[in-house]
Amino acid sequence: MRKRVLLADDHSLMLEGLARLLADEFEVVGTATNGHKLLERAEDLRPDIVVLDVGMPELNGIETARRLNHSMPWVKIVFVTQQLDPAYLRAAFNAGAAAYVAKQSASTELIYAIHMALSSRYYVTPHAGTEAADFSRFNPSMNPSELFGGSLTPRQREVLQMVAEGKTTKEISAALGISPKTVEYHRNCLMNQLGVRTTAELTRYAVARGIVST
Repeated sequence: MRKRVLLADDHSLMLEGLARLLADEFEVVGTATNGHKLLERAEDLRPDIVVLDVGMPELNGIETARRLNHSMPWVKIVFVTQQLDPAYLRAAFNAGAAAYVAKQSASTELIYAIHMALSSRYYVTPHAGTEAADFSRFNPSMNPSELFGGSLTPRQREVLQMVAEGKTTKEISAALGISPKTVEYHRNCLMNQLGVRTTAELTRYAVARGIVST
């Protein structure tokens, strides 16, 4: 039986291109446009492989990978992204990634990277440079760094991303299924914990740590 792949990217053209690329060798069982939808679809579809981007709305790819690795540890997580800074690679592998592919060369790298992941081997795009191939730097036992808000709770990172994306309290409340008062509680806790006073400062913190893209 062909391995089942679930795709996630917030650009429909990218999703279509990836689906066409993989269709001959894998069964593409579904797509998602943000991290929340990906987690929901993964729970329903039980894929063997998840291919996702780092920068996605509502729940970024790193946080999504963390949760997916916790709830479905058998799933092979493959990133396809334009973010090639070593810090992003480190965060991805700490979150449970098996492969990290450059978007600009996905047509030549992705299928090979998936096969490497399915063979329980790691893959890093050559575009990341020779230093990135040192997997001792991506040891999953490493403590999470400040990148992607490693010191915050999962709910705090979730609320922070949505605040930084400009969503209102009502919109965050609806998206997360929590009350507006709970949203405000988390926002206030974030401000106190991070030592900031305004939404603009929260946004700058989120951008600086890769939680949202500029």
